[in-house]
Amino acid sequence: MHDLLSSSRTKLLTVWLAALLLSGGLAWAGQRWPEPLSIDLGWVVVLVLGPPALLGLWLLLGWTSGTGEPGPTGDGGESLHSGKEQQG
Repeated sequence: MHDLLSSSRTKLLTVWLAALLLSGGLAWAGQRWPEPLSIDLGWVVVLVLGPPALLGLWLLLGWTSGTGEPGPTGDGGESLHSGKEQQG
């Protein structure tokens, strides 16, 4: 359990550090190149609608490619309760 918590903390800190570095890089770029960017409708559509479309496609492919075999956890979607607990 301790390994799971340290792994979760490591992942969280990695994501926070990446976000901080990205934010710092964008702030630096704004100081370096202060003129506003030109708006291109094609790029706006790709950047706004692209990630949700890719995520939806990924989820759709993950749901439709299921083989019915148990996943990495080995539960296969069954209930966590044993037969005795369900009867009584």
